[in-house]
Amino acid sequence: SKQRLTGQQQEINNLIQRKIAVDEENARLKNEFSNLNQKFKDKSQELKDTEECAQNKEEQNRLLIKNLEEENKGLNTCCADLLNDLEKLRKQEAQWKTEKSGNDARIKNLETDLAEAREQMKELRSICSNLSSQVAVKQEELSQKDCDVIRARKELQEMQNLYRQNIKHTAQQAELIKQLQTLNTD
Repeated sequence: SKQRLTGQQQEINNLIQRKIAVDEENARLKNEFSNLNQKFKDKSQELKDTEECAQNKEEQNRLLIKNLEEENKGLNTCCADLLNDLEKLRKQEAQWKTEKSGNDARIKNLETDLAEAREQMKELRSICSNLSSQVAVKQEELSQKDCDVIRARKELQEMQNLYRQNIKHTAQQAELIKQLQTLNTD
């Protein structure tokens, strides 16, 4: 009977030992579970924060992309305008070049005309100079002729005077002869 008791006691002790071991294991597991649960909560929070952060980033990126696209649109318009302006300027430059070459040609022609005109003026000056000399000579000759005419008039006047005197003289002689003849007849 005592031996049976001891056996039972032993069994009870074993059971108590096992219970203690089980309790300890339970406590350890509970603790582990609690730790894991905390870790899970922490990770969940971290994930949530990360997701929120990612969403914010995504939103910011979306806005940034939208702004950049708007800016890009503006730049494209600006670029198109500048290209148009450039095209206009190129056309204008081409037009100006054409006009300039036309003007250059006209200037060249005018310069040629001017040179010819100068040449003609030179010739005309030379001709005028010669004519002036000739006119001077002719004027000299004319004054000479005037003098000759005046002298000839004087001579003519003198001759006319002489002629008148001769006529008078002749008339007187004729009268004398007539008188002499009359006397002679008488």
